[in-house]
Amino acid sequence: MTDEPDKNPEDEFTDMLRQFLSGNSELDPSKLASAAGLPSDPAAVAALMQQLQNAMQHTGDGVDWKVAQDAAEQIASADAVTITPGQRSALEQALHVAALWLDEVTFVSELAAPPRVLTRKEWTSATMPVWSQVAEPVALSIADALTRVLKDQAPEELSGMMANASQLMRNIGGALFAMQLGQVVGQLSTEVVSGGDVGIPLMNDQQAALVPQNLAAFGAGLDIPADQVELYLSVREIAHARLFRHAKWLRLHEISSITEFARGITIDTDRLEDLASSFDPSNPEELREAMVSGALIPPKSESQLQALARLETTLALVEGWVDVVTAAATVRLPKRDAVAETVRRRRATGGPAESAFSTLVGLELRPRRLREAAAMWQAVTDAVGPEARDALWSHPDVVPTTEDIDNPDALVARLLAGAPEPDEMDLALEDFFREEEAETAAETQTEQDPDAPPVV
Repeated sequence: MTDEPDKNPEDEFTDMLRQFLSGNSELDPSKLASAAGLPSDPAAVAALMQQLQNAMQHTGDGVDWKVAQDAAEQIASADAVTITPGQRSALEQALHVAALWLDEVTFVSELAAPPRVLTRKEWTSATMPVWSQVAEPVALSIADALTRVLKDQAPEELSGMMANASQLMRNIGGALFAMQLGQVVGQLSTEVVSGGDVGIPLMNDQQAALVPQNLAAFGAGLDIPADQVELYLSVREIAHARLFRHAKWLRLHEISSITEFARGITIDTDRLEDLASSFDPSNPEELREAMVSGALIPPKSESQLQALARLETTLALVEGWVDVVTAAATVRLPKRDAVAETVRRRRATGGPAESAFSTLVGLELRPRRLREAAAMWQAVTDAVGPEARDALWSHPDVVPTTEDIDNPDALVARLLAGAPEPDEMDLALEDFFREEEAETAAETQTEQDPDAPPVV
């Protein structure tokens, strides 16, 4: 502390932080990195210190998600492999064939934009807007809780500093969370094979995408020709993207359910106060374990459980439908069943990054009732055909429910009995989405070819 009597307490606190972040402090920065659940190697610690210094300069009232983007890109680039022209050509061909095969077994909209072949770094850039949207409510809750606890736990002589430095602490707490999210997304970029691999719609404009470096790792060690693996996964990805393109309400429904769940997350301040009062900077394992285990997040509220139930049902319906149409579209592949079983095992176990995201945000990405949902979609397909099956995605009021997954026979009976005619509201919504799609197509055409005649 300074001996200057006129020194502003907030300036004293800021100076103290600056000393720590510049390395002029007894506290080892690697201990802070370990406590935050981040790598403690010299490069990672240096990056952490730089990001926290930047957070001190951040003037916004929110999380600087560029911190997460930078951390994710650093991991994604670590062992990056360049996409060769041959790889790109082979995958583009596989995606083209996949689209043709799906045309034979589905009645959903085609994609408005061509599929993409992405590096790991490109995947992080394309998906970070959705990750940050999902995680922001949790990040702000943690930052607010940290600020409150530090104020309450501060000795009386420091209370003036803490009262005037709440925004600074929010920024630093937000930066720590953003770096953790960046670690998770960066690790995910080394595991996912496509844009829809984690179940939720991460790509804008319902675009399909493949990550060839991870796709090659997926097929390594399998006694399955690489081209069959590529074709099968291409069909899955195109099917997933097309479904969200077709059911225009579906993306908003999923993202809204996720953000509603995330907004309800609070931090157990009593637990955090206990940790703060007993925190030993030289032994940060207790704090790290609390953050990694999710012990700071209290049990889910009733509204959160309801949002989670809606989300789990929707995820199961989406993934179950994708499984059924992929199986139908890939009948020409001799090793179709072997690839499908590998996908099922991989999905059942998940990966370390998914576990980390579940801990960080309190949300599991994998649907629990996938097999039952797939069985329901297959029963519907057998009974009324693929066109009537896909018509169930036309509106949230007609999409199958949890009860339909439990009792597909009742759903089939209703479908065989005939559905009621759409009402005026349904017709108005269809007209609205049709006009919106036409406007989007016109804008896309203008960007690609300004001299082309307008779309009518």
